[in-house]
Amino acid sequence: MQDRHFDALASRFAEKIYGGAKGAIRLAVLQADLAEVLPAKPLRILDIGAGLGHMALWLAERGHAVTLAEPAAPMLDAARERFALAGQNATFIQAPWQELAGQIQQPYDLVLCHAVLEWLAEPQQILPLLHQLTATDGWLSLAFYNRDALVYRNLLKGHFRKLRGDTLAGEKQSLTPQRPIDPRQLEQQMGAHWQIGKRSGVRVFHDYMPSEFQARAELAELLEMELAYRRHPAYAGLGRYLHWLCRPQGGN
Repeated sequence: MQDRHFDALASRFAEKIYGGAKGAIRLAVLQADLAEVLPAKPLRILDIGAGLGHMALWLAERGHAVTLAEPAAPMLDAARERFALAGQNATFIQAPWQELAGQIQQPYDLVLCHAVLEWLAEPQQILPLLHQLTATDGWLSLAFYNRDALVYRNLLKGHFRKLRGDTLAGEKQSLTPQRPIDPRQLEQQMGAHWQIGKRSGVRVFHDYMPSEFQARAELAELLEMELAYRRHPAYAGLGRYLHWLCRPQGGN
């Protein structure tokens, strides 16, 4: 298995990921979490696997110096266009994560790694790089596709054969991630290098709603309820994605 890039699927990615309520909820939760911890001063920020640049642009508009790293040229071109239309500046690096250490000279105040781990052949291999690129007093914003939520979704659908065979990975040309992440295994792998602080679920109920209820729900109310329940102890772990805000061990 190889790392998955989105060179040929940029437009489909834009439509499926950010074209409706799912993308709006994802952005709302990530932004709300980050707004709680970011200091009121300009930061140096690196967005690894920046995709179309939605989160990076939000941060740039708040006065931060943003670097976007993305291996897929069509995605990075779309991000450049998004920044240009918004009148914002950024640094753009077209490179896979394996090449970043040689191109970056100093660590960042905030490193974003959103929806990247689940597309890697060996997700744990990126963890030392994330530690290297995060300043000792900085933050790592880590969002990943939650295996627990995928298991629960398949239980609700009665896909018991799939669960018995542990065949949860998406198809080759699917936008379902190829390697859903077990949060307990990931926490163990992060081990002595990170303190995991705030934890939120992203889409803790939306994706489980019957389609007719989804169609009737007002987006504003969906966002309100997702934000309200994103850290509820009974529901946070059901988020389709999990968002962890992490500090390097020994940092401030």
